[in-house]
Amino acid sequence: MSLKNKIALVTGAGKGLGKGIALELASQGADIIINDLQYGESVEALEKQIQDLGCKSWFIATDITREDAVKRMFSFIQNEIGRLDILVNNAGVDRPQDIFSTSLEDWNFVMQTNITGCFLCSKYALLIMRDQQQGKIVNVSSVVGHQGALKGHVHYASSKSGLFGLTKTLARTAAAFGVNVNAVAPGVIETELSLKTHGESGMETLRKGIPLGLGNVKDVGMAVAFLCSDGARYITGTTLDVNGGLYFR
Repeated sequence: MSLKNKIALVTGAGKGLGKGIALELASQGADIIINDLQYGESVEALEKQIQDLGCKSWFIATDITREDAVKRMFSFIQNEIGRLDILVNNAGVDRPQDIFSTSLEDWNFVMQTNITGCFLCSKYALLIMRDQQQGKIVNVSSVVGHQGALKGHVHYASSKSGLFGLTKTLARTAAAFGVNVNAVAPGVIETELSLKTHGESGMETLRKGIPLGLGNVKDVGMAVAFLCSDGARYITGTTLDVNGGLYFR
């Protein structure tokens, strides 16, 4: 699964799942473009870890919900780095609400980040990849896109379900110029976001109901790395479930 000399952009890579994915791609040899809203201690630590693995890193602060900002990010990548081999659309947000407490503002906030941001990044990445005639895009969805959210979260579940349709459609479009587009659907992964959503006692309850227990960020990172590798050359439009047996399709 070597990704040596590949250039990978991971959105929302400053912490949690995105950080784990970025580190796994770097461990396979990829140079990493770190995207997040702002630079901080977590990003600084990630840069050092990537460099310790012998890979290059760049940081680009970008609000992926704004098309002008996304265009600037990809212009920098094309003009300063020269190419883009991998895009991982990981950036995502959630709010702990059911439909009755979800305002239109809440709905739009989650949708803008989780699916509109993915659409914008994919659009401008594909312009580069089309010219290259090669590339990989992986969208980070969720098990709740299949089964519905466990505690309401109607906006989050809807956005993650929407990524499946986006993935399939982009896969059909991008195949003509040698680009694979797939998704991963993680289950309950031990991250800051999941702990905030479910609490420690809730996470323990969930763990007991999952055949393989809770997952970690490396589990998801390895799945993403596979889909970005030559080993997945003939896989496109597919969602790889990484949920430890929580949900079987």
